[in-house]
Amino acid sequence: MSEVAWGTARGRTVIAAASLGSGLTFLDSSVVNIALPAIGADLDASLAQLQWVVNGYLLALSALILLGGSLGDRFGRRRIFVLGTIWFAIASALCGLAPTAEALVAARVLQGIGGALLTPGSLAMIQGAFVPDDRSRAIGAWSGISGIALAIGPLIGGLLIDYVSWRWIFLINPPLAVLTVVLARWVPETRDPRAHGRFDVLGAVLASTALAALTIALIGWTDPLMPLAAAVAAVSAIAFILRERRAAEPMVPLFLFGNRTFSAANLMTLLVYGALGAITFFLVIELQTVSGWPALYAGLATLPITICMLLLAARGGALGQRIGPRIPMTFGPLVMAGGTLLLLTVGPDVVWWRDVVPGMTIFGLGLALMVAPLTATVLAAAPADHAGLASGINNAVARAGSLLAIAALPVAVGLGGDDYANAPVFDAAYSASLVICAALLVAGGAISWLMIPSRVPG
Repeated sequence: MSEVAWGTARGRTVIAAASLGSGLTFLDSSVVNIALPAIGADLDASLAQLQWVVNGYLLALSALILLGGSLGDRFGRRRIFVLGTIWFAIASALCGLAPTAEALVAARVLQGIGGALLTPGSLAMIQGAFVPDDRSRAIGAWSGISGIALAIGPLIGGLLIDYVSWRWIFLINPPLAVLTVVLARWVPETRDPRAHGRFDVLGAVLASTALAALTIALIGWTDPLMPLAAAVAAVSAIAFILRERRAAEPMVPLFLFGNRTFSAANLMTLLVYGALGAITFFLVIELQTVSGWPALYAGLATLPITICMLLLAARGGALGQRIGPRIPMTFGPLVMAGGTLLLLTVGPDVVWWRDVVPGMTIFGLGLALMVAPLTATVLAAAPADHAGLASGINNAVARAGSLLAIAALPVAVGLGGDDYANAPVFDAAYSASLVICAALLVAGGAISWLMIPSRVPG
């Protein structure tokens, strides 16, 4: 029951708990890529293992985030949020203490499960706790504070990696999680009164299996077991579709994809966020391996994107509301593609203001132009009573796009073994990967132009 008002002590506590919880995941997602070279050197990890350090987390998160949201609606958003926070903290400690690359990957998968429980509850607690008239201001405050966590992540992470150890990017999480759990004691418990005890666990298992097998097949393209992994992925994906068609309460109601706009927006999301995930993966390694930058500087290279999002994403939403979503969703990815191609100048003799800032800034401008119209389009294309689920599906698709791109692109550009530490080899692969990412972004823009209407009823 909504009972918290804006400006009260309890209201500030709810925002603080939700923001700190989501900040844990934002902080983690913004610094792990920066630490990959250090992790590889310390744990003697191969490139495939480093891909799994990133993808193990994304796999669990993208496959289970919808189930996590359903659990919160049924059993209490605060309860599942706290459970996810504790789970995330324990998994983070295991990551920080991991003695081998294999142990780190396993801990990252566990961390992704915690993130899938924690992430949906962060915003849902605010939505359920605040009185309706104050929700928009509370969500705005949550967005701003979470954005700050995303912005300072590379700074904190770079300092820890360069001056302490990469392990501390994970070990910093448990103390923050303790504070989050303490603050959450003052958050009122809320549930969805229409929720029930039936969950599509089989659907979640099939989705996880399909994504995991596909990721294994993409990363191990030359491995003799690749055909088996690809077959498992195909069978699991078909079984998932059949399950969702027949389940009384499916995790992903397939009828939503009968709407052309909803399908197009999610396909565009898959391509654009796939490119975004791959670009950040390759860029921070390029800056450290080829350009010789410390982790701190490599992390701060992506800061222009965050600044553009913080300052301009709301304006992009206002523009999309005024002129319709097609133009922002078309030209946003095209601008991002232009910024990506400018980053081709990054190499051994990189100059920050000349080779990094222009490309990152233009990329950030395109992203800020696109994000809010994309979200609004996804929500408007779904029935009102499925808006939250539609948003969750789009969130999962975005993470799956990054997962698949980070799995496939290194193999596609000829990287393997310890090539991430070989400057000449990685430099050539970096250039090829950015051209592919630019093509993905152009394809995303083309899909928007051809399939997104100029106006979406809603």
